[in-house]
Amino acid sequence: MKHLLLASLLGSAIALSTSAMAADSIKDLEAAAKTEGAVNSVGMPDDWANWKGTWTDLTAKYGLVHMDTDMSSAQEVAKFDAEKDNASADIGDVGAAFGPIAVAKGVTQPYKPTTWDQVPDWAKDKDGHWALAYTGTIAFIVNKKLLHGSEVPKSWADLKTGKYKVTIGDVSTAAQAANGVLAASIAMKGDETNIAPGLALFTELAKQKRLGINNPTIQTMEKGEVEVGVVWDFNGLSYKAKMANPDDYVVLIPSDGSVISGYTTIINKYAKHPNAAKLAREYIFSDAGQINLANGNARPIRADHLKLPAEVQAKLLPNEQYKNVTPIKNAAAWEKTSKALPQQWNEQVIVEMQ
Repeated sequence: MKHLLLASLLGSAIALSTSAMAADSIKDLEAAAKTEGAVNSVGMPDDWANWKGTWTDLTAKYGLVHMDTDMSSAQEVAKFDAEKDNASADIGDVGAAFGPIAVAKGVTQPYKPTTWDQVPDWAKDKDGHWALAYTGTIAFIVNKKLLHGSEVPKSWADLKTGKYKVTIGDVSTAAQAANGVLAASIAMKGDETNIAPGLALFTELAKQKRLGINNPTIQTMEKGEVEVGVVWDFNGLSYKAKMANPDDYVVLIPSDGSVISGYTTIINKYAKHPNAAKLAREYIFSDAGQINLANGNARPIRADHLKLPAEVQAKLLPNEQYKNVTPIKNAAAWEKTSKALPQQWNEQVIVEMQ
């Protein structure tokens, strides 16, 4: 009994000591970030996954001046690499496949937030260089007013028979577009090592002059340039909410399958405000930061460990729409496939558009 009591007391003491250390280190991090006074991000604009909420909070709580330059995942990694001697960016947000790419290039530095243990192993780098803060599942956003009498597509298979244009974006630079090809492939019995089915679908759409490669955004949709857009679920829901006529649009997960992935922050190895960048990651993985992401229609990675307010939960798609979604099971294979995708896209798809 004494041994049990002693073990219990020692365990409590260690837990209290660890907690105190964490509190002290967070206070030190906050103080260092306040001294730096600013945090510059790339690929984290206000209207993507409600980053605005996070930047507003960080400014209000810590006085950090923030500036973002929007760019694709590939461009972010290239920027970190190119600006080693005079870094203008401290932190970026990239598609899951680009986390390992950034680490391999040697342009990141690690930081594990205090909620690290609540992030699933599949969604983080063991050394803390990257971790998905939120998941995304490839979805359709459909402008019902522009479908020319066609029914709203509910699946990838439906895309083959419609009369509308399908817009996916640039697969050579945007993780969203590349994952769109993977999602279509998975729905048609492909996988990370075999995206031929997805390429075949988009090649057919290109032959029919029904493929758009401009990026589906609020602006392009409001201009009527996008009839069916292939987007992350959180982007589609966020865009719909901000439209002049939201009821003209529907967002849905294709019923025959899709891919669930996500986005990770990467902290620039050469950052001029490294502590502010680490504090930003700490806040992003806190309850408040995770709720901010959900407010932007993104499913937070710590969803199983926090209770979302009812009005925030209502901003997400119903759980039943996700019954046929598949996570990337072989990250190394997808990294290899995604690197080869741009050339395959040009040779098979783009050529049919010319």
